[in-house]
Amino acid sequence: MDLTGKHFLKLLDYTPEEIAYLVDLAATLKAKKKAGETVDVLRGKNVALIFEKTSTRTRCSFETAAHDLGMGTTYLDPKSSQIGKKESIADTARVLGRIYEGIEYRGFGQEIVEELAKYAGVPVWNGLTNEFHPTQMLADLLTIKEKLGGFKGVRLVYMGDARYNMGNSWMVTCAKMGMHFTACAPKAYFPDPELVAKCEAIAKTTGATITLTDDPIAGTTDQDVVYTDVWVSMGEPEAVWDERIRDLSPYQVNKAVMKRAGKNAIFMHCLPAFHDLNTEIGKEIHEKYGISEMEVSHEVFESAASVVFDEAENRMHTIKAVMAATLGAKL
Repeated sequence: MDLTGKHFLKLLDYTPEEIAYLVDLAATLKAKKKAGETVDVLRGKNVALIFEKTSTRTRCSFETAAHDLGMGTTYLDPKSSQIGKKESIADTARVLGRIYEGIEYRGFGQEIVEELAKYAGVPVWNGLTNEFHPTQMLADLLTIKEKLGGFKGVRLVYMGDARYNMGNSWMVTCAKMGMHFTACAPKAYFPDPELVAKCEAIAKTTGATITLTDDPIAGTTDQDVVYTDVWVSMGEPEAVWDERIRDLSPYQVNKAVMKRAGKNAIFMHCLPAFHDLNTEIGKEIHEKYGISEMEVSHEVFESAASVVFDEAENRMHTIKAVMAATLGAKL
């Protein structure tokens, strides 16, 4: 399958076959790395990494993946780039596209990464926007395939705030891959109806199903994968904590949730997770609200069902696959 020159902006742009190909390629690259095989087939190429939102996993994954493929990287943090400030997105894209073979963007609106792709002239990869997180989806799919054997028919429930990138991305991914998606959240936190309708149309062609429920018991019964994310995303005001804790506490992933899901269910989280008091934010929330765990209990996070660190590792292998495929690497 030839994906040379194709952008990686959202999984809506990819066919189920293309998504499966990238996951399989990632598995191959992972096996090569474990075996100590060199895959530096893109020597001489360079990529720009634009981070308007900082990240541990995304930055480390892109930099390590690029290095393994033989490429150089330039990291542009919010203070290192004039994108959208002194220089337009279109002009930035045209400048970077003359210097680099590929551009990664992690930041705010999906329209920014889409505009970068429109003008760059080289592949652009979405490291996260407010609306979608496609590289995380590939890492999660690889993890699910490793743990459950495949995708088709897998039942996944997303707990918490399903309105933004992770809820949106999982709904799209399940629709594409023939999985059964449930958003388990307060009704005010359901995904956008227009996107729901789009995913329902896709689901009819793949055998997937889309379910939205505000019932934590019905939503988590007999599931293969229980997924959650932080209740307040990076860049959101501190003032929303009070509202989110009040609204989302009934949707915490805890022992009771995992028991309803079933003895073979796995727990997934894109990280970072607030499951104890070992972070500054965790301590602040504890002092203000008296809680020591948020979206997931410490017991579940550290349980045998938790595969969160497998996911974290797989970010690098799947990002390597995306860069290798879109830059035409000969492996």
